[in-house]
Amino acid sequence: MRLSLIGSPVVAVLVGFGGTLAVIVEAARAVGASPGQITSWVTGLCLAMAGTTAWLTWRHRQPIVTAWSTPGAALIAAMPGIYDPHQAVGAFLFAAALILLSAALKPLAALIERIPPAIAGAMLAGVLLRFVIGAVAGINSDPLFVLVLIGLFLVLRLMAPIAAVPIVVVLGLVWAWLGGRLSGVSGVGLSHVELIAPAFDPAALIGLGVPLFLVTMASQNLPGVAVLRAAGYSPPVRPILAVTGLASLLTAPLGAHTSNLAAITASLCTGPDTHPDPAKRWQVGPFYAAGYLLCAIFGASLVAVFAALPPALMATIAGLALLAPFIGALGVALEQPAHRYAAGVTFAVSAAGVTFLGLGSAFWGLAAGILVLALDRVRAIFVK
Repeated sequence: MRLSLIGSPVVAVLVGFGGTLAVIVEAARAVGASPGQITSWVTGLCLAMAGTTAWLTWRHRQPIVTAWSTPGAALIAAMPGIYDPHQAVGAFLFAAALILLSAALKPLAALIERIPPAIAGAMLAGVLLRFVIGAVAGINSDPLFVLVLIGLFLVLRLMAPIAAVPIVVVLGLVWAWLGGRLSGVSGVGLSHVELIAPAFDPAALIGLGVPLFLVTMASQNLPGVAVLRAAGYSPPVRPILAVTGLASLLTAPLGAHTSNLAAITASLCTGPDTHPDPAKRWQVGPFYAAGYLLCAIFGASLVAVFAALPPALMATIAGLALLAPFIGALGVALEQPAHRYAAGVTFAVSAAGVTFLGLGSAFWGLAAGILVLALDRVRAIFVK
């Protein structure tokens, strides 16, 4: 047993959990979740990560690690006050059902893959724009604190890009505690779960469930498969979708949104630094699962800490955590010259934050981009 088989998954858990927990809290607040429901949300996600990773790594003997959908959480957080917890859970169940259908019906998965990456990337970039801007906007209310955190992040990313956000989060929390910015936080608490009855509101299913499904597939599952293939593995895509979709379905009533393949953190567990023999890297699975199981048990304390932070500081942490996904999505959106105009329309509509017919801007951004792309193709036919 190599120590790297323990160290790599532990670092991956710390990066995945600590680096994006603020985004989950923001998403839960956006749908009006209570403190208990926020804790249940995080607990459900951590249990899903532990269970799916343990099964997939053991069953397929590959380092198939899973994560929660950070872009999906950002999508939810970008719709404050539009849906309540019951409508959100209904949308989560619908997104999970679509993931399961993608596993069962190969044509559906192929149809999702046909959505131009530029359109999917532009939609995600538009959703994330508010958070990236919010990271800087906190300067107005607490300039010293926010500027120091941003400066520290910019320096740390030069030396340890993957660990930069978790380190900033830890130092920011310590500084906030020493400076009296944390209030109402007491002791170490054990997590718990709460069942939330779903409400299958058509507007929520289409306006939240469909974009959540598309973002999860395009921004998490497809890159996660690419990471595994780049490491020399042949991941069983449909079984992975079936397992993560089932986990999403089971944990949705706890308030948890979708589970999926890890992308960025997966690179910490799939390379030669984990183990020189690719056939033995799957052994990171039990340690990764154990890490998320601990987060499921004690995550309530961290949720309480993040929930006690002033909104401006939460916005800074969430914005820094989403900066890399924003840059990546924007790069994908602008990569193909033929799709840039449609991507620009998608980005603008998604970032506008408009709500029409009960549907959020992410849905309308996707629809507008596909419409523009279709018109461009019709024009190309007549020009020929």
